[in-house]
Amino acid sequence: MFPKINPKQLEKAMKQMGVRQEEIDATEVTIKTRDKELVIRNPHVTKVNMMGQESIQITGDVEERELKPYKEEDIKTVMEQAGCSKEEAIKALEEHNGDLAEAILSLKR
Repeated sequence: MFPKINPKQLEKAMKQMGVRQEEIDATEVTIKTRDKELVIRNPHVTKVNMMGQESIQITGDVEERELKPYKEEDIKTVMEQAGCSKEEAIKALEEHNGDLAEAILSLKR
């Protein structure tokens, strides 16, 4: 972090300034946004408390994934209950804002 500084001295100085760090033993970290997920593998997670303010620092291997609007199991349920294709099930879920019952009923009419 800082060249030629003893890590123990640095930790002591940070404690004197009111900065506390805690390592979190995480195996994977997932951050979800509206349209994607960030998955951090092999993470190094540190919780930092500085004068009452907590923050989290995360480093690791970042993988970005697109989020599917509907779970595969929801689509399968609509397909089975309504006897329709995958495309029809997805369209019905979209038209009814993900409401399974409404999507099924609309396809059975």
